[in-house]
Amino acid sequence: MAEMLKIIFAAVLVNNCVLVQFLGICPFLGVSKKLDSAVGMSLAVTFVMALATVATWPIQKFLLDPNGIGYLQTIVFILVIAALVQLVEIILKKYMPALHKSLGVYLPLITTNCAVLGVCINNITNGYEFIPALLNSIGTGLGFLLAMVIFSGVRQRIEYNDIPESFKGVPITLIAASVLALAFMGFSGVIDGIFGA
Repeated sequence: MAEMLKIIFAAVLVNNCVLVQFLGICPFLGVSKKLDSAVGMSLAVTFVMALATVATWPIQKFLLDPNGIGYLQTIVFILVIAALVQLVEIILKKYMPALHKSLGVYLPLITTNCAVLGVCINNITNGYEFIPALLNSIGTGLGFLLAMVIFSGVRQRIEYNDIPESFKGVPITLIAASVLALAFMGFSGVIDGIFGA
C-alpha cells in the first residue's frame, strides 16, 4: 500500500508532468485562463491518461515486446491515444456540451498532448506492472489538474494587477509559470522523507 501511495504522490508532486517534466505545456498555457476550463481540461486529460494506460500497457507487454517490434511503440501509442481522444470528444459533445464548447480546439489537442504519450511511455520505461502503471497515470493526471488549478488562480490574479507594458501577455505568463515550477522543485525530497528511500 505504501508503494502505491508513493507512486501517486511522486507523480502529483515530485515528477509533476507540467512543472517538472515540462510535458503538456500547450494546454497548460492555453486553457488555464479560466478555472472551469482548466478543471474540465484536466479531468479530460486524466481520463484519457488512465484509458491510454489501460490500452497501451497490454499492447506493449503482449503484442509489441513478444514479437520484437517494440520500436513501433510511439506510433502505436499515438494511434491508440488519438482514438481515445475521439471517444472522449464524442462523449463530451453529447453529454456535456457546455464543457465541450469551453474547451474548444484544446480538446482535440489532447491527441498531441505529450503528457498523455509521455505517461504511457514512462510506465513502460519505469517497468511498472499494470496496477502501478494505472496509478502512475492517475497520479500524473492529478498532478496535471493541480498545476492547472494553481496556475489558473495565478493568471486570474495577474489580470487584475498593474503590469509593465513590456511584460503584459505571454512574458508575464511564462515568468509566473517558471516561478511555479521553481516552487514545485521544493517537493523533490518530500516523498523519500515520508515513505523512506
